[in-house]
Amino acid sequence: MQVPLYQAKADFFRMLGHPVRIRVLELLQHGPVPVRDLLADIEIEPSSLSQQLAVLRRSGIVVSIREGSTVRYALAGGDVAELLRAARRILTELLAGQNQLLAELQQADAAPPPLPTSGRH
Repeated sequence: MQVPLYQAKADFFRMLGHPVRIRVLELLQHGPVPVRDLLADIEIEPSSLSQQLAVLRRSGIVVSIREGSTVRYALAGGDVAELLRAARRILTELLAGQNQLLAELQQADAAPPPLPTSGRH
């Protein structure tokens, strides 16, 4: 039985739903990066990074490239970088809207309370 497209998309986004995986993908946007550099930038245990890289590799989002004793990781395609840019644009818009709402709330808190009105006209 074939998985419905919406389920495949949900599985894809669930796979991306880990901060270390997102950080790895961000670091790989500009080209292949050796594992030692990923470790230095992300500052997690090597075994944890290895687990997250394995998830990304199994999903086909990243590829590993062995050069002698050095292993570099790279994005499998440019679409992932575009997805990250789209996420950044969406978050920017969401946060801008939240900042506007926050400013309105702060302005309302700073305004003097309205004068009570009597029932007489």
